[in-house]
Amino acid sequence: MDCPFCPSPELDAHVVLRNDLASFVQDERHQGALKHSGVIVPLRHVATPFDLTEAEVLATFRLLAAAKAWMDERVAPDGYNLGWNCGATAGQEVFHAHLHVIPRFRQEPLAGRGIRALLKSAANAW
Repeated sequence: MDCPFCPSPELDAHVVLRNDLASFVQDERHQGALKHSGVIVPLRHVATPFDLTEAEVLATFRLLAAAKAWMDERVAPDGYNLGWNCGATAGQEVFHAHLHVIPRFRQEPLAGRGIRALLKSAANAW
């Protein structure tokens, strides 16, 4: 299996924080316009957060608090978006559960628009 979020030397090069069950990864090759963003990934390969154990959920959210403190200190964002994509229809491209941690800044062109902005648009009505 070739999973970019399973533990490997290549992934380890981008790990910023880690605990026993999860890692916070920042990889500028995949961030695009989402400056300073990252993902929290469980070490165990599971497809979605619905497959996480209670211990993995707790480890993920402990790491989320640590990642927020780390980003607050280094880049001082004005807000955050957090998100899980679960399944291809929801936009999941890598089928290893990962929580997007996206710091937001007042000067962004789309400041004030949340993760539901595209979903609420008329283009998504059916």
